[in-house]
Amino acid sequence: MPTKTKPATTLAIVGRPNVGKSTLFNRVVGRRRAIVGDESGITRDRLYGETVWNGRRLRVVDTGGILPHDKEFIPSEIFRQARVAFAEADAIVMVVDGRTELAAPDLELSRLLMRTGKPLFLAVNKIDSPAMEAAAENFRQLGIRNVYSVSAEHGGGVAELLDAVLAGRAKEETAESAEEAEVAEETEAGESPASTQEAAVREVKVAIIGRPNVGKSTLLNQLTGSARAIVSPVPGTTRDAVDERIERDGRVYRLIDTAGIRRKGKTKLMAEKLSVVMARKHLEAADVALLVIDALDGVTAADAHIAGYAHESGRSLIVLINKWDLVGLERTDGRRPADRELYERQAHAALKFMPYAPILFISATSGKYTAKIFSALETVAAERRKRISTGQMNRFLKRVDFERAGVPVSKRVRIYYLTQAQVAPPTFVLFTDRAVKLHFSYQRFLENQIRKAFGFVGTPIWIKNRARG
Repeated sequence: MPTKTKPATTLAIVGRPNVGKSTLFNRVVGRRRAIVGDESGITRDRLYGETVWNGRRLRVVDTGGILPHDKEFIPSEIFRQARVAFAEADAIVMVVDGRTELAAPDLELSRLLMRTGKPLFLAVNKIDSPAMEAAAENFRQLGIRNVYSVSAEHGGGVAELLDAVLAGRAKEETAESAEEAEVAEETEAGESPASTQEAAVREVKVAIIGRPNVGKSTLLNQLTGSARAIVSPVPGTTRDAVDERIERDGRVYRLIDTAGIRRKGKTKLMAEKLSVVMARKHLEAADVALLVIDALDGVTAADAHIAGYAHESGRSLIVLINKWDLVGLERTDGRRPADRELYERQAHAALKFMPYAPILFISATSGKYTAKIFSALETVAAERRKRISTGQMNRFLKRVDFERAGVPVSKRVRIYYLTQAQVAPPTFVLFTDRAVKLHFSYQRFLENQIRKAFGFVGTPIWIKNRARG
């Protein structure tokens, strides 16, 4: 009988604002996944990361700073997100700041966490020297038995904390394994066990990008069917990239809601500057980008600027005109509804450097037309990885009339053959008689001809020139 793979242990990191939760999260997962800064309340949505500790898989959840009785919208939404993390966690680590006095919100939060019944550990953070160890003992007043002094910034005490978390989980798994063994003995002798080896399904990473407050988080919630990301009318609510893995029609997608991208001069707080940097990093790691545009504003220069990031980094792109229900349907203010074909032509004109990108009209709030996004994603993801054989490319090349390219005689090159060197994005190498940069007219003409013959919907095409021999 095949050995059953042990599931990852889910560890939720919680605490009041600015106690070092995200620093501990980054330390455990081994990379800068969460934005860290001196400003209070940077983390808002739940963040997930995975690591392996002593051969055991660990799934770590970072949560926003919790103030249980704060009725303001953002704090209450952070608390709601944290409660989801409590429910799915196998163990909870409450983080406190060892340099501060014990406060009433700490006591309230510890009582709340003890009521969950989950294994609970207290990490007294910012204990950076042995002289500070005594201060950590003061936090035993919270009533949490498992207390560990840690320095998330320098890594001190983190190993002991993780060892304790996984040791407790190992005892629970031993009991669960004993129960499963009893059930297995009752299985009929002639019954063959189900195979644990499933065909690997490639995950498509999808970054949701756009300006602040155009509906990115609302779209993520609509596509995942949950309140995964905090949504508010305040621009810049999302700071860290929020991701969710879903399966649809046999295809696995990882949807990543990024922070609104603004020009450098428009960002003031350090958290905002870092969120823009992180948004671009997540875009560059994605396969496909969903560019969300506010239909009420039209395609702005900032939208075109963001689209340029995706185009230059070789990401496939789908343009989503959001809030179409407010302009494209019957209006309550007496104004005529917008014409979809005219709007699409204007959008293509504003994004003329990427005519390959399909445009969809949606309403993220109501969910109208959002089902079309998945079929578009499937098409674009397949086109991105499409490969054309060298034989096909050279038969195509013989049919192309380069006289129509409008290239000056001095800039022309003799073309021998064309081959596709790689996919994602589709990259072609053109072998010619001279090692010169292709004239832009050649480049544009050849790209248009390739698209006409082979498609490549939604993805940029890269063409490189190389002298034969």
